[in-house]
Amino acid sequence: MGSASDSQAVVDDQLRVHGVESLGVVDASIMPTMPSANTNAAVLMIAEKASDMIMGRSAPIPGVIN
Repeated sequence: MGSASDSQAVVDDQLRVHGVESLGVVDASIMPTMPSANTNAAVLMIAEKASDMIMGRSAPIPGVIN
């Protein structure tokens, strides 16, 4: 994951694939390094964030109940 100028990055911060229109990636392959522990938790967080972005939801503000 990184900017379009980074030759090693495949997706941007919105999980969109560089150079391919209307395609995003939501899985462990976007992580620049694999965590040494439970990859399941990291993938679940990537999926939750992607879901929020797709639905147009912003990040919750800590301490504020909606």
